[in-house]
Amino acid sequence: MEIYTSEEEQIAALKRWWKSNGQAVISGVLIALVAIVGWNLWQSHQKDKALQASVLYQQLVAAVNAQKYDSAEKLSERLRKEYDGTPYAGYAALLQAKALVERDDLPEARATLQEAVGQVPGELEHVVNLRLVRLLLASGEYEQGLQLIAEKAPGSSENFAPFYEELKGDLYVALDRPGEARTAYQQGLRGGAVMPLLQFKLDDLTAPEIVESVE
Repeated sequence: MEIYTSEEEQIAALKRWWKSNGQAVISGVLIALVAIVGWNLWQSHQKDKALQASVLYQQLVAAVNAQKYDSAEKLSERLRKEYDGTPYAGYAALLQAKALVERDDLPEARATLQEAVGQVPGELEHVVNLRLVRLLLASGEYEQGLQLIAEKAPGSSENFAPFYEELKGDLYVALDRPGEARTAYQQGLRGGAVMPLLQFKLDDLTAPEIVESVE
């Protein structure tokens, strides 16, 4: 280690070090400050964006509840375009689809949900998929519903798997395929899922067979 014998030598060494490294130190400090300021600004922007989306969504809920469907459609489109990729965009699509179903416009409701699939974050996509399957069931497009479940259900978490199985069973019932419906319902109840309606569907499906076997 280099040892300095006097204060003057220490000062001279410090000056030499600063001459060689001072600019790099200043640049590093400036870069760090810019990064901190930029991060704070970005976080502030994200908070403002989330707040704006929340306000618009509340307006959308109020419009749907008041059956002001034209206003609801405009608010929904704004949320889905300006806040794409946020949960509010997904919620807007779900609410808009619900409003369209109430107006018996199933094709447009389906188009709204199909547009939302893949654009919503995380597990919210499964909520959209389940709503879409229900629409296909209501529209009599049973095979398409089964195909959608086959594509989407394998990637779902344990939280959503029972609901996919329940809808699969509903579709098989509609197709008059009770054996496959029963298997789907039983699969949905595995893992300890507490779903009274699903259990009722399974019991109701099994009851006629019990009567026939007794006779």
